[in-house]
Amino acid sequence: MSVKEELIEIFKSRSGGPFLFLGSGFSRRYLNLEDWNGLLTRFTKGEGMKRFGFYLSQSNGSMPDAATRLAEDFNDYWWGASEYAESVARHHQDVKSQDFALRLEVSNYLRSYQTEKILSGVEYKEEVELLTKLNVDGVITTNWDNFLENIFPDYTVYTGQADLLFSNSQEIAEIYKIHGCIKDPYSLVLTGEDYKDFNDKNTYLAAKLITLFVEHPIVFIGYSIADPNIKSILKSISQCIGKENIEKLRQNLIFIDWSPTPIEASISHTYQTVEGVQIPFTLIQANDFIEIYEAIYETKRKIPARVLRHCKEQFYTFVQSSTPEKNICVIDMDDIDNHTDIEFVVGVGVAEKAASFSTTGYRSISVYHLFDDILLDNQELDPESVLLDSVPSLSILSPNVPIYKYLKSMSINDEDSFSNYISDCKGAGRHPESIIQLHENNLFHVSEKSYYNKAYKQKYSYHSLTDLLGSLKTNSIPHFLNCLPEEKLREEVDVLREYLIAHIDHTDSIVSKSASSQYRKLICKLDYIENGF
Repeated sequence: MSVKEELIEIFKSRSGGPFLFLGSGFSRRYLNLEDWNGLLTRFTKGEGMKRFGFYLSQSNGSMPDAATRLAEDFNDYWWGASEYAESVARHHQDVKSQDFALRLEVSNYLRSYQTEKILSGVEYKEEVELLTKLNVDGVITTNWDNFLENIFPDYTVYTGQADLLFSNSQEIAEIYKIHGCIKDPYSLVLTGEDYKDFNDKNTYLAAKLITLFVEHPIVFIGYSIADPNIKSILKSISQCIGKENIEKLRQNLIFIDWSPTPIEASISHTYQTVEGVQIPFTLIQANDFIEIYEAIYETKRKIPARVLRHCKEQFYTFVQSSTPEKNICVIDMDDIDNHTDIEFVVGVGVAEKAASFSTTGYRSISVYHLFDDILLDNQELDPESVLLDSVPSLSILSPNVPIYKYLKSMSINDEDSFSNYISDCKGAGRHPESIIQLHENNLFHVSEKSYYNKAYKQKYSYHSLTDLLGSLKTNSIPHFLNCLPEEKLREEVDVLREYLIAHIDHTDSIVSKSASSQYRKLICKLDYIENGF
């Protein structure tokens, strides 16, 4: 089993969706930022400043304490340095401590990395494109930069414990910047005193993190397993849940160990000893993160995290409101962008069967419901509601909408019964035009100019469907299968069905949009072969 497949199994076995826990290595990878040592070294080059090694040696190797000592000298330099004159003029009234100058200039430097521009030219562009499509439940980070806000623009950002204390946090579609953010220089956990305060006073934040760790798989990227911040969190978790329950966390703690040299990705299960307690975790070693991001994507929620968060938030507000009836409406979840004036009511109960959907419900059915129904027969949909309420809107977006299973279930299995049904619909004032159009479409037409059609005729026309599945690259398979004539597909329709069921997730694939479209067309062909006339 591949790393991707094992990760998918882990994610599917957990009740909560994945959280990302991102460290400095994450920003170094995508923004080419320095490590902490390199970042602080940038601010030791002024007149009268000492090398960073001096501050580190004076602090017995403690980076936070070295930052404290550096901040003192940098404060003296900052007030008179010509390069910071404009910054001094703008912020001199904001200074409340001698470490403010270093905080401010670190923030200004990181802010100069305009990540929205970097995204288009980043070295790991494929990984970043996958990142922007991930529907993770949330992100925890010790990074200060604003890269994540650009990757997940719809997520709500909380900076430190103070932000969380009096906020209506939903634990979904949220970014927790636990060590501060460049938007507020004073929020940065930078100096030795900052770390002491963080460890001593952030009891609410610690409790929040422990809850997330217990309820969600946490994917650590950009950290060493020996990172003192991570060991501190693991220690808190072990103390909270007890040694007898610690093994239950194994599949919730997933560390990505990046290899600087190309290696074949591997996954293993191991332990990290923290103050005498063995913490179990899953370790993935890889040179790139493509498989990891794909695994997260392919176990995504059917409802976007941003929508779930807003529904939870508004449901909470609705319960507390004395006049909730003012701002209630029914809206498609994909249209929730401008939602400031909308509150949501969530109905909780037992659905007798899907056939009891209202007309409005059938109009909001996605084409993926129909694909699942064709392949798995698991939706219990009312056929006439599908044909007259769902299909019209779905067919506007794509010509690949299955209809024959629903016609057949209404005993419409030849041209005469189809014509009679269409006449009855028109007589009743219904509009069956989209059904007519889909029925008239030639599903088996393949352009003579198609690369796949030419290649099929030249190389593969004598192959069986089974042979094709075994000899072609994954992304090419649906293209070539759509070049098969109807007769050949009919001969091996069972093979076609098994293939489509095995790859049902490819109807909504990030691997290739064109391949995804071809999968959908194949499902419609299967529907026609098995149920059409």
